[in-house]
Amino acid sequence: MKSTIQTTPLLQVAEISISYSSIVKPSQRPKIASSRDAYEIMRDNWNEGSIEHREEMRIMLLNRGNKVIGIFLVSVGGFAGTVCDPKVVFQAALKANASSIILAHNHPSGNLKPSDADLKLTEKLKKGGLLLDIAILDHLILTEEAYLSFADEGLI
Repeated sequence: MKSTIQTTPLLQVAEISISYSSIVKPSQRPKIASSRDAYEIMRDNWNEGSIEHREEMRIMLLNRGNKVIGIFLVSVGGFAGTVCDPKVVFQAALKANASSIILAHNHPSGNLKPSDADLKLTEKLKKGGLLLDIAILDHLILTEEAYLSFADEGLI
């Protein structure tokens, strides 16, 4: 009698690879000591053509010594908003082995007042960071000429 049991080959799955590389030597990375430092670096790395045109969300990734590992573009939206997926934020932070993050997004309108959505997102990311031991140090709102720091305003 023949067996009716079929053997199935092992399921094939994708291999996950995580890598990070930097062309900036650790000794050359800028150190963040204030919201002004973070704003200036973020502003220097913002696309001039988009700061008044469409809203973007970026994160600054920092090591334990508050030195900048890098800046990551999280999302690009329209004039009135952009979507920030916390999974994308923490994926970048974990991949870069960041100890802390500074959030930043622009308001093309020039208004520095945080929206309710800005405040809720910051709180959500702060809670997620606690679980992963990745501190959210600040959230900056940038305009063409100025910025607002959630940390300086006691909002974080």
